Amino acid sequence: MRVRVPLLSVSGAAWLVLVLEPHEAVCMMPSMRWTPVSLLAASALMFASMMLPLIGAPLLHVRERSFAERRTRAMALFVTAYGLFWIIASAALLLASSWVSTTLAAIAIAAWQCSPWKQRALNRSHAHTELAAFGVKADLDALRFGFVHAVWCASSCWALMLLPMLFTRGHLFVMVGVTLWLAGERLERPQSPRWRWRGPMAMLRIAAGQAKSFI
Repeated sequence: MRVRVPLLSVSGAAWLVLVLEPHEAVCMMPSMRWTPVSLLAASALMFASMMLPLIGAPLLHVRERSFAERRTRAMALFVTAYGLFWIIASAALLLASSWVSTTLAAIAIAAWQCSPWKQRALNRSHAHTELAAFGVKADLDALRFGFVHAVWCASSCWALMLLPMLFTRGHLFVMVGVTLWLAGERLERPQSPRWRWRGPMAMLRIAAGQAKSFI
């Protein structure tokens, strides 16, 4: 709870901004003419709203592998490295969405979801590396873990993250759907990379089980 509650609180605040501030939400549309400020704001909101809820497990790993006096520092370093990489990646996706055609993007998204490279990246995002306990080495390990996890996370997620940017209407609803989809993918166990359709089956099985318990 000490990990997930702060993550979900910040993410919830970002979603609230997207819902209550139309000018911030509009900046994620593909027709937007970017300025450095609007691009940074949109990238930060995308990261906070969509990606923060997904790092509970690796952040918990950092907390559990750090001594009590270093936990806050190690977690902050992990989130900093992870966040900086994702904000840059989000900015690149937002810029790409302004010139890529919807048809081409849809084909790329579907192909990537089915590809073995998607599964390989998703598998690697489950890997939690060993972390040093003391000194500068511990700080560097936390930074490195955040960066490496962000690289594999972005490699797995980039196609689905691009999807909401292709919608001029209802893109916030698509963002919610994609966030839930990505969360469902994180519940899946690593599998052999091969061509196949991938969906959030674990989350659907959990939801079905919960529904049966109320019947």
